[in-house]
Amino acid sequence: MIRFNLARNNHDPSEIDLSGSYLIGSEGVPLLAEVVLRESQLICNKRADGPAGIALLWDIHSCGSVMLETSRLMDREAAYHLPLELTRGRLMHIFQKREDWGLFDLEGSDTLDKLNAEVDNARDLFVEALKADTIAHLTQISEKALKGAFVVGEKLSQFHAELLLAKRKQIHAFHRRTIGVSADVANVSDKYRQLLGEHFDFVYLPMPWRLLEPSPRELNWSLFDGWIEWLTANRIPIKVGPLLSLSMAHMPDWLIAVGDDFEQVLKLTFEHLRRVIDRYSPYVLQWDVLSGIHAENPFNYSFEQIMELTRTTVSLVKQLAPQSQTVVDLTAPWGEYFARNPRTIPPMLYADMVVQSGVGFDALGAQFVFGAPADGMYVRDMFQISERLDRLGNFGKPVHLTAVQVPSSQEGEGVKAGGGAWWKPWSEAVQAKWLKEFYTLALSKPFIESVTWRDLVDRPQPGPITAGGLFNGHMRPKPAFKILQDIRGEVLSAIRKPPARSVPERK
Repeated sequence: MIRFNLARNNHDPSEIDLSGSYLIGSEGVPLLAEVVLRESQLICNKRADGPAGIALLWDIHSCGSVMLETSRLMDREAAYHLPLELTRGRLMHIFQKREDWGLFDLEGSDTLDKLNAEVDNARDLFVEALKADTIAHLTQISEKALKGAFVVGEKLSQFHAELLLAKRKQIHAFHRRTIGVSADVANVSDKYRQLLGEHFDFVYLPMPWRLLEPSPRELNWSLFDGWIEWLTANRIPIKVGPLLSLSMAHMPDWLIAVGDDFEQVLKLTFEHLRRVIDRYSPYVLQWDVLSGIHAENPFNYSFEQIMELTRTTVSLVKQLAPQSQTVVDLTAPWGEYFARNPRTIPPMLYADMVVQSGVGFDALGAQFVFGAPADGMYVRDMFQISERLDRLGNFGKPVHLTAVQVPSSQEGEGVKAGGGAWWKPWSEAVQAKWLKEFYTLALSKPFIESVTWRDLVDRPQPGPITAGGLFNGHMRPKPAFKILQDIRGEVLSAIRKPPARSVPERK
């Protein structure tokens, strides 16, 4: 068992939000555990031996409310001081990433020298906190050290991203289809389609099985035929998916009813994939074959069954559409869900198994959607995002960010109700700043081939994020849209150029 003291200056410990908290074991894998608040202590009862850390939504003065992690700690009777351990965890990751990013090898950079001085200052404050002789002094210095470590982590990630992005632009290492957006298939207005066609390199067309086949063999082709015809006529590259998701929002009710019969689901999935690909394969550039089956497992399929579903569906799509790219899409990339449901698979373990098992897919997908109180959507800062992207790049596959989004307004009652906040409560200005820093960071990674913003226009229907569009419900652009267009212009000007053909000299 691990205990944490929650003593904080000017804060009531009972106000802490534990809704998204979980324990972390080796390699960052979430652990099954019970996390409860008793008076001013956080009690963590884990079901596995060995050291563990905790991740939870934490308010940092003037920096927002962000998911943070401690380092892994040993069981002991005495309680750890939570702000101190969050600082230790942050500094440990900063020291590791400075080495991974090769920042120690850079010389003559005044900016980096200042950032290193900020790291040293946060470290010195941490050491001072260790020597504190009262809880009040320990808390005061720990919170100051944590804020310093948080701020400099964000700055380091942006400094590193700007260096790599400049190099990527210099060598023209971008693809022609880098900046995209997901279409709302229910919105067929001329204005909406005009915005799609004029301002993006491709369109991601969602094709939920629930909409396509609401009843067995009663196929609603007309909805998607119209979109495919319009996109093709306007020469807009098309990405489609997911072909399969075990999400209740994706599967039709009649399929959910037979979901316990794995063989039947596999058979019906094959039939579904064959129909869709036979109809649309000549027009589709990329298929998002599976999305999030590692995270959502309502039928309690075994690990072997999930891997079989992955192998067989990807193989079928490659067989039926050999000219198209196939993507295996990861949701909730930190894997919080695994701490609640052991019948799921941590995302990085799933990705590793798919790569190692020889499944013939072309690229990994990943979703980074923040701002809602749900696993995978609690706010993370840019330093953590950069770390996670680096881990995706280590698998040796191209990466497509298939859904990226944050809200432009603070939904719910207060910051915590909305799943956290980045620096300030969500607003159009904060959304624009977040978009700029995220795209700078993502496009600096040489393995990132495309980024898809989730919603072009705010959605009127209930959902985890309804105010995440680049345009509001009246089709007026938000500041984030202008930022994204500027980024797209820079990318288009730095597209890979073919090598100049040499002309033989005349004799």
